[in-house]
Amino acid sequence: MTKRKIKNISQMKKIVAHLKAQGEKIVFTNGCFDILHVGHVRYLNKAKKLGDILLIGLNTDRSVKSIKGKKRPIVPEKERAEVISALEFVDYVILFDEPDPLRLIETLKPDILVKGADWSKDRIIGREIVGNLGGRVVRLPMVPGASSTGVIEKIIKVYCES
Repeated sequence: MTKRKIKNISQMKKIVAHLKAQGEKIVFTNGCFDILHVGHVRYLNKAKKLGDILLIGLNTDRSVKSIKGKKRPIVPEKERAEVISALEFVDYVILFDEPDPLRLIETLKPDILVKGADWSKDRIIGREIVGNLGGRVVRLPMVPGASSTGVIEKIIKVYCES
């Protein structure tokens, strides 16, 4: 079931056009989602509630490395995509190789663009595109202390420092 949720850009463009024609509101967010944690789950669940269809742009391994450094991601892209797509409130996942999701946003034209509150509105990539199409940008609060980096640091501290 979950692999049916993972699409490429041409498939997703057709699906989004069909869904919009039916009046569905498309919510888009993106991220690395390396080492899924409670912050990710709560964030994505809240994002889904903003519309009808939740579409996740997932950074490829190459993209994650360019953003977070050569030691990341911890979890390979195919596994991250499978895990994210297994969440019941996630409708579709699309991998992207660029450092940011601008091309996806330009192509798919979501109705609602969602990012974490750690992103100031003026730094949210694609905000102008969505706004110019009559859509909206929503910043969701972060879960204090929940981060993939925090999980990695805790593992290192607990298992590597003696």
